[in-house]
Amino acid sequence: MERVPEHMERRESQLERADRNFVELLQGARVAVTGVQVLFAFLLTVPFSPGFSRLDLADRWLFYVALVGAAIASICYIAPAAQHRVLFRQGRKETLVRRSNFYGILGALALAVSMTTATMLVIDYLFGVVVAWVTAGVIAALALWTWFGQPALNRANGNGQDGKAVPSSSSSRDD
Repeated sequence: MERVPEHMERRESQLERADRNFVELLQGARVAVTGVQVLFAFLLTVPFSPGFSRLDLADRWLFYVALVGAAIASICYIAPAAQHRVLFRQGRKETLVRRSNFYGILGALALAVSMTTATMLVIDYLFGVVVAWVTAGVIAALALWTWFGQPALNRANGNGQDGKAVPSSSSSRDD
């Protein structure tokens, strides 16, 4: 059975679809941006705490990666709203939707790196390098699977949430 594009099922124009997609992307970014900003703010204060001077060079590099990852994630999650302001009423919503999707994926990758390295830094400080590496590996694998691997597998297989093929009449594809 031939799959009917979602915008035709919804009877929405290209512009209406772009508007809906952009709103959905912004909603997703709102979920992540608060957590990213809290992490980023916390990381900005860490070097000023008394215990920071006791970190060895490897831990300082972990901190560097965590901080830069949080900064990149913040930039990526804020970019769609900032670009929307600059491009307001320029008729470039579809371009903005594509860019926002890219920034969302890049922001999630940067956030995964930041969360993994920040956790690794703290675990190394508390329990040592072996526990830190194992914990970081589990966190990285979990983030990569839940945020990217599983959705990519569903996308490649054309499957819905339950792994069964989505019938064309009830498609819930994100554009």
